[in-house]
Amino acid sequence: MRILTSKDHNNNAGHLNMTQASRREHPSILIIGTGFGGLGMAIKLKLAGFTNLTLLEKADRVGGTWRDNTYPGAACDVQSHFYSYSFEPKHDWSRKFGLQGEILGYMKHCVEKYRLGDHIRFQAEVQEATFDDHSNQWTVTLANGEQLTADVLITATGQLNQPAWPKLDGLDRFQGRMFHSARWDHDYDLTGKRVAVIGTGASAIQFVPEIAHKVEQLDLFQRSAAWVLPKPDRPFKRWEQTLFQKLPLWDRFYRYLIYWKNESRALAFTKFSGLLEYYANQAKREARKRVSDPAKLQKIIPDYKIGCKRILISNDWYPAINRPNVNLITDPIERVNETGVITREGQHHPADAIICGTGFRASEFLSPIRITGRDGKTLNDAWQNGAAAFKGITVSGFPNMFMLYGPNTNLAHNSILYMLESQFRYVLECLEALEKYPHSAMDVRQDRQDRFTQVVQQGLEDTVWSSGCTSWYLDANGRNTVNWPGFTFTYRFATRHVDTADYQFLYPGQPPG
Repeated sequence: MRILTSKDHNNNAGHLNMTQASRREHPSILIIGTGFGGLGMAIKLKLAGFTNLTLLEKADRVGGTWRDNTYPGAACDVQSHFYSYSFEPKHDWSRKFGLQGEILGYMKHCVEKYRLGDHIRFQAEVQEATFDDHSNQWTVTLANGEQLTADVLITATGQLNQPAWPKLDGLDRFQGRMFHSARWDHDYDLTGKRVAVIGTGASAIQFVPEIAHKVEQLDLFQRSAAWVLPKPDRPFKRWEQTLFQKLPLWDRFYRYLIYWKNESRALAFTKFSGLLEYYANQAKREARKRVSDPAKLQKIIPDYKIGCKRILISNDWYPAINRPNVNLITDPIERVNETGVITREGQHHPADAIICGTGFRASEFLSPIRITGRDGKTLNDAWQNGAAAFKGITVSGFPNMFMLYGPNTNLAHNSILYMLESQFRYVLECLEALEKYPHSAMDVRQDRQDRFTQVVQQGLEDTVWSSGCTSWYLDANGRNTVNWPGFTFTYRFATRHVDTADYQFLYPGQPPG
């Protein structure tokens, strides 16, 4: 495929008719997903004058992970004022850390305020997206067989949208009620039931305390313990909410303080992991204070370096573990049968219900959508050695496709919304760059992507995430394709401008090569 240079553009500009020029100046845009990434990107596009856009949502409502995760106790572990768009502050957060319903309400407010409703298609699950070299357009196929065509494809599916089910023999044989925490069965009353919970991750530490007092017996199957710190949460007082509203500068300053407090923790995760020992000791003290059973206490103190897996925050996890009707089981699960869970030692644990709190397939980006780029190359082919993207946004061989919350843009210390807003700015500048090369498609150069990926992976080598534990940060090859290895302001600096030298601007209809 011939590269369209600036000279080519000047020579060919006069031959483009007004329809072609208009199409490129105001490209049609498809956005997959209506979580924080998709909604924020759509808002920024509309404000910049890009109105020919459609958001495709597989469900019947917006919200992404905050729509799906409705389990009891669902809440955010990033402070409310920083888990919101900088351009759309909310002054009346009820708590320092937002609850699921309030966060979802904030997202719906954004949809209404910026009039995104007319741009959203619900029940529009994407099965496949294919780039056409001859037209420089993407064709998106929905689950119902319908096909849509657009100049630009933006994926905002997130990393926490595909539940990870445990791979256990006999799971399909269980005759009781079984569901994943991300697909909570609100029609099933757990009161007085014998419940088996598989997993002790971020979801479980929120819903287990909410159900432990209702159930007759709760068998909690733990593969590895989590480091759990106290959550500095409380309701905001009315006068505080009024102050945020009447003095917007104070609201901004409060957000600024949150940012730098969170950001300072990046040093511990990436450079000086010894600093995390302070938090490890804090977690141990909290556990000893709240858990009186010596056997349980021994099981809930992790044997891996703090920070290697996600650090969790909760004020009621340890008290829930300490309850007499909660049985903490560390013997590995051998299999599941019709009536319960059987451990490797042969112990049978009867259950009326099994709840899988086993997280998400975070490293399987865009799964299960089939993405096909130039020359028929699929994203699975491109990522056979691990997911990688230039600045976490563009992938070589997939022109005019932009990923939000892509590979190596997750955080362990701060708000993902800050990263997303950096990506919004970068994508917008990419679209502005396309206007300089009418009727073209921009494809990141493979060598630029490889160089960026190498720098990221080198940056991850000495971080706490590489200290030897198994976590959802790692893919099947043991490679960290999820986390950003540094400060969020370094990522913002890296995405502050688009260098067109990093890209090929491709002219449609030319043979591959």
